[in-house]
Amino acid sequence: MAQVSTKSVGRSAARLGAVQALYQMDMAQTDLSDVLAEFEARGIGVDNGGDEPGTQVDVKLFRDVVSGVVQHQLRLDPMIDGVLAEGWTLGRLDSILRAILRAGAYELVLRLDIPPKVVISEYIDVAHAFFDNDEPRFVNGALDRLARSARGADMDRDNAG
Repeated sequence: MAQVSTKSVGRSAARLGAVQALYQMDMAQTDLSDVLAEFEARGIGVDNGGDEPGTQVDVKLFRDVVSGVVQHQLRLDPMIDGVLAEGWTLGRLDSILRAILRAGAYELVLRLDIPPKVVISEYIDVAHAFFDNDEPRFVNGALDRLARSARGADMDRDNAG
């Protein structure tokens, strides 16, 4: 059985928390600094289910994704719209799907240190945390198209190896 690193789990938890924070900002019009402080104070969306210590969340990644989406949203949203099926826009999507796609787009477009396949896989997992139906496949398709558009050479290298 493969060993999962604590760092990997912490990064996954940071992404899940970032999506939750972005959702909250979208729905409740919460200010960036307020949502960052609130999520960090309560453990960034990690449910440890009892008395065991919670996952050590990568707070730096959490802050980077949430802040980065807010800072670059005017650039990212049209890019996301461009990979959606004809007639669909980001505004027509469920709020959680919007948050997932924005966070994934931020990492694909601006976090070139993270391989695109890792980003796509992580946000498919986040989608599975919220949805049981076709939404994870939708996230996969949209982020894959965005990755090919924004980081085609990285995707080709990933597929070759």
